[in-house]
Amino acid sequence: MAGTVEQKLSALGIELHDPRAPAANYVGFVRTGNLLIVSGQVCYSPDGKLIAKGKLGAGVSVEQGVAAARGCAVNILAQVKLALGDLDKVARVVRLGGFVNSAPDFFEGPKVLNGASDLMVAAFGEKGRHARTTVGVASLPSDAAVEVDAMFEVS
Repeated sequence: MAGTVEQKLSALGIELHDPRAPAANYVGFVRTGNLLIVSGQVCYSPDGKLIAKGKLGAGVSVEQGVAAARGCAVNILAQVKLALGDLDKVARVVRLGGFVNSAPDFFEGPKVLNGASDLMVAAFGEKGRHARTTVGVASLPSDAAVEVDAMFEVS
């Protein structure tokens, strides 16, 4: 039986998939004490295709970027489920770090990252409100439009 958070996700049309294996010499998450740190998740859909590819402000729209950030958040939650077995063990979303593949004159990265932030709040309510950093970068793996990492307090 799915927990409360997974039921909220299901109501949003989101079913968690098995997370992608790390692409290099790192792990998908690390738990230390009551903190769970999730490695950066690129905007892959469950079928392994990029939700948005390329640069925001140079071919990728803000709306596409928001969808990509939301996809990153889904991938983060898949890692959390793998780590904990139950998303209801999340006591708080502490921080999201967002990386936006940006043209030099693109300044709307925070709007893009709202795609991830909004999903965390929808899933966890007030416990989903978090600190956040958004950084525009020159490139991301596989020319992904967005990558997001996260930190959670867990029980």
